[in-house]
Amino acid sequence: MNVMGIIFTNDATMGELTDKRTMASLPFGGRYRQVDFALSNLSNAGVRHVGIISRHNYQSLMNHIGDGEEWGLELEEGGLEFLTPYAQSSTHTYRGKLESLANAMDFLEYGADDELVVMIDSAILSNIDLTAVLSAHIASGKDVTVVTKAGVCNGKKMIDLALKVGEDGEVSDMLVDYAAPADYAASMDMFVLDKQFLIRSVKKMIARDKFHMDRDLVLGGWQRGVVSVNTFPFEGIAMFNESIEEYYNNSLALIQPEVRKDMFDGRHPIYTKVRFRVPTYYGEDSTVDNALVADGCMLEGEVRNSVLFRNVTVDKDAEVENCIIFNDTVVGEGAELKYAILDKDVTVTPGAKLIGTKKNPVIVKRGETV
Repeated sequence: MNVMGIIFTNDATMGELTDKRTMASLPFGGRYRQVDFALSNLSNAGVRHVGIISRHNYQSLMNHIGDGEEWGLELEEGGLEFLTPYAQSSTHTYRGKLESLANAMDFLEYGADDELVVMIDSAILSNIDLTAVLSAHIASGKDVTVVTKAGVCNGKKMIDLALKVGEDGEVSDMLVDYAAPADYAASMDMFVLDKQFLIRSVKKMIARDKFHMDRDLVLGGWQRGVVSVNTFPFEGIAMFNESIEEYYNNSLALIQPEVRKDMFDGRHPIYTKVRFRVPTYYGEDSTVDNALVADGCMLEGEVRNSVLFRNVTVDKDAEVENCIIFNDTVVGEGAELKYAILDKDVTVTPGAKLIGTKKNPVIVKRGETV
């Protein structure tokens, strides 16, 4: 069965981290971008017709993906395509995924061979076998399959779409934009739909001034009895990077071997743009404990419980603890960093101190000197 993939880059704000990039191009895990998970999941399932929908700040994303070779995709019509439905309007207010799809209708309607559509949001990361999801959707005979994750709803975290499933496996209730209680499962913003059903639904929803996938199509259609909904409960690790605190905690969780093994399962690889760097240098007096360190780093000081991307320098007597440090950042001699996120090309001057907290890590913008 031929399948089309659509990736939403999620332009929600994460403060300084997304000032000049989308959530999809946010670095993660020492050498990856968040979009790598969506692209790899689609590629591993054999999906070769993929559209990436973004509103703004997508230049770094395009630079990262390039021609799509690392994911077995080709940047051309009928392969991988960048879709920018708001490129001609800097003032237009984004009103939802359905409106984005309506503005990218040429892509949806292209290719008569595509029968199903997989929609993925790049703010929620997982290593998921999409072939199993597609098979479950077909077997269900339902209009929409929503991939869900138990254990996320806790009565505190706001959930875009939460679903309650009865003992018979049927959806018994849905909540949108609500801090759902623990007996609900959270949508992973991953949907499977019949392509023609999606096209018809988008056109009807837009004609009725409805723009939201969760509220208008899934919940609204289910309540009216015109959309049948299936759920696929995902048993692996799903990382909801929807706030700075969640991004920080999920990044450091990768230090744990069991988490890293689940997210980077060798049976379903996560691909990324290849960059060749020299191996990391560990100085004679350096101390590195419980850290995830990419290649090309120069480490002379102390690094503990941290994630370091490529080409990070930690000079002599510097202390780095519980930090996430992006590419090409330099931590000067004797500097002290705790609970911090440093973007690319940051310079920390010798002796400087940056100390945040687990709930509120210090963030230093790209290219700054502190």
